[in-house]
This record gives sequence, C-alpha cells and structure tokens, in this order.
Amino acid sequence: MKSRLFALLTAFSLAVTLAACGDSAKEAADKAAAATKAAADKAAAAAKETADKAAAAAKDAATASTDAASKAADATKDAAGKAVEATKDTASKAADATKEAAGKATDAAKDAMAPKK
Repeated sequence: MKSRLFALLTAFSLAVTLAACGDSAKEAADKAAAATKAAADKAAAAAKETADKAAAAAKDAATASTDAASKAADATKDAAGKAVEATKDTASKAADATKEAAGKATDAAKDAMAPKK
C-alpha cells in the first residue's frame, strides 16, 4: 500500500514539475498522469481480486466447517493458503504496476528534458 502511494505521489510530482517546463513538458506530464492512472486502476483491480479470492476462500472454509471439525480445520488451512497466495499474487501485480508507472513517468520526464531539434 505504501509503495503504491509512493509511486502515485512520485508520478504526480513529476507531472506537476514537468507542467511548469513548457508545452513539451505538458505532453510529458499528460503521459505521466495517464501512467499514474493506469497504475492506480491496476492496483485497484488487484485489490478487488484479492478481496474476492479471500471471500471465496472464507466461504469454502465456512461450508466445510459444517461437515466436521477435522474437515473444517483442513479447509481453514487451505483457505488461509489460498488467501496467502492471492495476496502474494496481488502484491506482485501491484508492484509491477507501480514499477511500470514509475518507468513511464521517468521516460516522460526524460522526453520532456531532452533538447528539441
């Protein structure tokens, strides 16, 4: 969560900085803003996916617990494992989206600072 916020703030500050540099900077700032929005959308989708997977795993565990105590314990372990895997997967996706947005923001900044011919 902190890395996503950091990436969003970094991209936004780059966009604002570049906006002060002129027309080419505005174009770069627009690219950075678009990259930031895309990263935020990906992070939100990944968070929703994690919540859905965790809810499904919890539902599976609740259903299994009505059968027997031993089966419930096994299902709970399985659900916890699924939730951990879903969280790892989502964290990986969010990190990739953050890296992608930061890379796009950096590229946009480089493009804006490059001398025009």
